[in-house]
Amino acid sequence: MNKRLLVSKIIDRLSNDLEIIFSAAKSAHEASTNSENLPDNKYDTLALEASYVAQGQANRAAELRGSIEIYRQLQVHEVKVGAIRLASFVILSDEDGVEKNLFIGPAEGGLKIEFMGEEVIVITPASPMGRELLGKNCGDVIEIETTSSPVEYEIVEIR
Repeated sequence: MNKRLLVSKIIDRLSNDLEIIFSAAKSAHEASTNSENLPDNKYDTLALEASYVAQGQANRAAELRGSIEIYRQLQVHEVKVGAIRLASFVILSDEDGVEKNLFIGPAEGGLKIEFMGEEVIVITPASPMGRELLGKNCGDVIEIETTSSPVEYEIVEIR
């Protein structure tokens, strides 16, 4: 497995998301400053609401820029390592034998990437599953609390 290629795909996805967010922020900013959206009375808040949206989009764009830079600087290890750590690729199997592919990344937890024909979910060490996985080895079993009941996963492979 080429984890550098996986990180490159993550960067590409975040860059694409940044372009979309930037475009949305620009549109919201234009709406907030458009002369047609000037308030007619004190209850007309269209321009104000558009400015809030623009600010939120700008904040998200800044977060994405930061995440992209973090991933560009991420040191990946291509050789198998013992315990799970940052930049590990982990395959888990649940009680029904259904496998999950996870990448322990420094940011943007929850991001789903299509990689080598499989879905890979990025999780961070700060997430409940990330905290549970760090330091574990192949064959270990972890338990994750869900809204309905705990789910057990066996660590099948670490790359």
